[in-house]
Amino acid sequence: MGKNVQHWLSGGLLALLLLTPTLARADYLEDAGMGTATVLANVLYMPTKLVYATLGGITGGFAYLLTGANYEVAKRVWTPSLGGNYVLVPEQLRGNQPIYFSAPATP
Repeated sequence: MGKNVQHWLSGGLLALLLLTPTLARADYLEDAGMGTATVLANVLYMPTKLVYATLGGITGGFAYLLTGANYEVAKRVWTPSLGGNYVLVPEQLRGNQPIYFSAPATP
């Protein structure tokens, strides 16, 4: 009876050791895939966001000058265009965090 239990335990331990690298590799591949997707998304997202922010900054500056230095008018242009995310992270692509291209509206 002792040898039978020993065979079962050693077989179970061997199976556990053989399965462990497979599970670790799956997490690594998922992380690598999500990292690659994040980089590729940022290749398009970042330049678009920078152009939007630049144009918003310039437009807000013109609004400030053309309204006689009215900061509140310029702020309504600057806040949404200059706020928000400039870089995407994997958690945003997974849907766990929101993506704000413009700054979120404040109540």
